[in-house]
Amino acid sequence: MSTDDAFAAAYRAHYWAVSRFVARRLDAPAHEVEEVVADVFSIAWRRRAELPDAPLPWLYGVARNCLANTVRGMGRYRRLLHRLGNHEAAHGRQTVESPDAERPGAWVHAALGRLSAADQEVLRLTAWEELTVEELAVALGCGRSAAAMRLHRARRRLRAEIDRTRTPVSVRGGGDGHE
Repeated sequence: MSTDDAFAAAYRAHYWAVSRFVARRLDAPAHEVEEVVADVFSIAWRRRAELPDAPLPWLYGVARNCLANTVRGMGRYRRLLHRLGNHEAAHGRQTVESPDAERPGAWVHAALGRLSAADQEVLRLTAWEELTVEELAVALGCGRSAAAMRLHRARRRLRAEIDRTRTPVSVRGGGDGHE
């Protein structure tokens, strides 16, 4: 199969997975998500000779870099608007409490949100994108052992955060010692 054919097959097979990956991580209008996805595939086109046989984890790695660039650009734009005195535009749309904020399992998302961005990403890649440790290593651009260790540590920190959050105050030693 030629590199052009391999790229076309990867595009057809993985466009929607990459789109969902980007949309879950970028709190922005659909057209901005589409721009990031377009960047991912334009980079994949330019580097199509490097496309691995299983390209999805590699595409996720490219998407992570594109997202980082986009987020940095958005931050610069907001700072510029703030300096110009347009405070409302600088802060984007208002944040409104989601109607499903109290849905079952919301506490897991809250615990995940308290982890570092790196831990969140490792857990999302394995849970949401269903990557194996080998695929995680490709997406993160590191070795298998490093990926496995990062995943292990992220899971351990998530478990500790869940345990800390779900433990009653009296058990944590917050009482006066009397029953």
